[in-house]
Amino acid sequence: MSAAPTAGAGTAARVREAIRVANADGRAALVVYLPAGYPDLVTSRACLEAAAEAGADLLEVGFPYSDPLMDGPTIQLANQVALDQGLTPRDDFAMCAQLAGRVGAPALVMTYFNLAWHYPPAPAGAEPGGIDGFAADARAAGLAGAILPDLPVEEAGPWRAVAERHELATVFLAAPTSTDARLAALADASTGFVYATSTLGVTGERQTLSGMAAPLVERLRGVTDKPVCVGIGVTTPAHATEVAGFADGVIVGSAVVEAAGRGGPEAVRDLVASLARGCRRG
Repeated sequence: MSAAPTAGAGTAARVREAIRVANADGRAALVVYLPAGYPDLVTSRACLEAAAEAGADLLEVGFPYSDPLMDGPTIQLANQVALDQGLTPRDDFAMCAQLAGRVGAPALVMTYFNLAWHYPPAPAGAEPGGIDGFAADARAAGLAGAILPDLPVEEAGPWRAVAERHELATVFLAAPTSTDARLAALADASTGFVYATSTLGVTGERQTLSGMAAPLVERLRGVTDKPVCVGIGVTTPAHATEVAGFADGVIVGSAVVEAAGRGGPEAVRDLVASLARGCRRG
């Protein structure tokens, strides 16, 4: 299992510190994405546990959403499987609470802002709905942060205030086409790490890594000292090694989701272990 952040670190700080612990160990941090509820809630939790045991330093737990913007076919299919079971964000949070009691790696929820914005109040009416209720339940479930890829940084003030109140890290995405001013704004607003997208377009497995990733990381280095992790299109251990040569963290999603569908926790464990070795070689 990956090294845990220092005991006593604030919830949001655990995200950043997990990356820096890996960097101090001479490697890039490995961030693994898997959706809740695929192929079912119990197996999805087992896959996330397997990823942490095999070397993932951070976990991204995808909450399935009916109208994804950046998800490619592999993740779309997995999300639809979960949605077809009638699973709700409350079910996903319940799974995350179980996960938090079983792994040391910090976990972040990754989903779309509309789901948080329309999050319903608790059935008993004791807790609010909307983004405040979503953030409160994320914290109660043991999550350390949130990634809301469709939330523009210019409109993120209300979410950032709620996330800070509930001690959740917020991660914003930076694209190769972003201006230097926008990169600075995204980096300033990110409290966990900055998510550098290696290419334009949706998620998915790639044969080769985009040449836009390294220049984007270099530009971000010019405006922030926060950790920068690269995702979208990172597929193989060789890709992980390449990204680890210039970034603080390596994010892998579609390839791990494909492994979960093909062979469950054991396939996830094998792939994540090989990706972790790639991060160390880099």
